[in-house]
Amino acid sequence: MSIVKHRKMVHHYQPSPAEEARARGREAGYSGGYEEGYLKGRADYIVKSHTESFPFRQLHVLYVASGKGFPYSPMDEAISTTLRGLVAQVTVIEPGQPVCEIAYQLMPDLVLVLDGMFVQNEQLDDIRRQGIKTAVWLTDDPYYTDMTTENVNHYDYVFTLESNCIPYYQQLGCKQVYHLPFAAFPDFYKPVRTPSPQRRDVSFIGSAYWNRIEFLSPIMDRLMQYNTLINGIWWDRLPNFAAYRDRIEVNKWMGPQETSDAYNASKIVINLHRSHEDDSVNNNAVKIPAASPNPRTFEISACATLQLTDSRSDLAKLYTPGKEIETYNSPEELLDKIQYYLHHEQERREIALNALDRTLREHTYGHRLNQLLSIVFP
Repeated sequence: MSIVKHRKMVHHYQPSPAEEARARGREAGYSGGYEEGYLKGRADYIVKSHTESFPFRQLHVLYVASGKGFPYSPMDEAISTTLRGLVAQVTVIEPGQPVCEIAYQLMPDLVLVLDGMFVQNEQLDDIRRQGIKTAVWLTDDPYYTDMTTENVNHYDYVFTLESNCIPYYQQLGCKQVYHLPFAAFPDFYKPVRTPSPQRRDVSFIGSAYWNRIEFLSPIMDRLMQYNTLINGIWWDRLPNFAAYRDRIEVNKWMGPQETSDAYNASKIVINLHRSHEDDSVNNNAVKIPAASPNPRTFEISACATLQLTDSRSDLAKLYTPGKEIETYNSPEELLDKIQYYLHHEQERREIALNALDRTLREHTYGHRLNQLLSIVFP
């Protein structure tokens, strides 16, 4: 008697290419959602763990705003709002008002001027003769030194965001000159808790100065292969602008909220500084080179977004390259690092979070204004 064993035929299902693609998409979506959620959670923890505490001074500061409107008005708001938490009284006026007369009436401890282009030097001299201390925080060094040259000697204290301008102003006879970079204002620039509905791989926000056009033009075709969006004025200067116009929002100034939203929506934000040698927009006849980073350096970092910036010599004093910020020195290196960090999520995330932590520890307007007040009132 023979026993015949019947084997059940098992058919293995083979998914179609379309189904495999959908599965990979779901997996990537879950992974991306997890990574972004982890980033947002860590960023929220870092923000909550930082509570700024600065000395409170029984001082009255008369703050003279820039008078230039946007994009300077957000700086005025950041400075005046921060000052109110540091001193007993803050009076804010515009440079078109009678600054000298108001100072006589109020007799503040300090007249602090932002930029100072529209304040008459004779008024400053009169204020100083009354024994009132005066200080200016220069906003555009070294790009407009031809104009600031005429003003700086009319202040007791000169604060500049460009370290290379310090010896220049000292040569002009200014005795109290200090490097005071701009900073991040956390009310404007901060991580958002919810995922952005408009995700970007790469963002660039800023004006299309000619050095930026020259730098980016050779790589634009490859840069735009990513989900890249650009916002700012003059970008129709690009040689092949028509090919990218659907992803370039041209001739629009973005306010702090909109800019912060764009940073938060981006995996990588490019920072490319303007040139100190562009005579089409600058007034820098002595060609003082720029060593210090721009305000965007701090604002991007405050949003917990990876920043790729061109190198400036002062940068390493403020952030550690490779740990808290990433740099590039050529168009090809910029592209290489974009590709690398878009495929190395954990490294991108850690640098972005380290940048946020360093910014909140050292680079807010609270830190800057506390430093300024400590110098004027030691």
